[in-house]
Amino acid sequence: MNTVTPLLTLLGFGGHAKVLIDIAKLNGLSINSLYDDDIRKQNKIYDSIAIKAPIDYDSPDNIIIAIGDNRIRKNISIKATKAHWTSIIHPSAIISKDVYIGEGTVIMAGVIIQPGSTIGRHCIINTGACIDHDCFIEDFVHIAPKAALAGGVMIGEGTLIGIGSSIVPNVTIGKWSTIGAGAAVICDIPDNCIAVGVPAHVKKIENEST
Repeated sequence: MNTVTPLLTLLGFGGHAKVLIDIAKLNGLSINSLYDDDIRKQNKIYDSIAIKAPIDYDSPDNIIIAIGDNRIRKNISIKATKAHWTSIIHPSAIISKDVYIGEGTVIMAGVIIQPGSTIGRHCIINTGACIDHDCFIEDFVHIAPKAALAGGVMIGEGTLIGIGSSIVPNVTIGKWSTIGAGAAVICDIPDNCIAVGVPAHVKKIENEST
């Protein structure tokens, strides 16, 4: 009996998309289409797939937004009203059975997510990140490679947790903030700010996201 290989469409093409294509292959998935809003990429070929431009926001395919910028992912998710969002997980990731993972979220190689945690919609849990028990990650968050969250950490919508950063237990980090690379967060961090250093301190308050 013939089996049908599930097809996947990626919105956005760059380095992040290349990683997702590799994960798709490891999961036995095929890429149906690659879209990007950069017209200069039109008809360029990657992995035998022609890139289409601009993005087709009306596509009803199984779709992942292959863009690292958190705000852009949110904007695309609002525009693509007909999309059937799907998630993708690298086979090497270790994820406890009771973890909730929202639609459109991608989980890279070597990730560990412990019991009781919730991961929102259209998040990126990047290479080697560790999320311990009972963490709550809201939508459009990016946990960068090798970042480590201790138990009970809460991360607000759209926040970037920088590469190699660490967060102690039961800390809350607000919405649309950025935690710098290698930072050590030992207290709550508000919305719309940049926090850096060891221990992390607020360096800049940004304008609220619209």
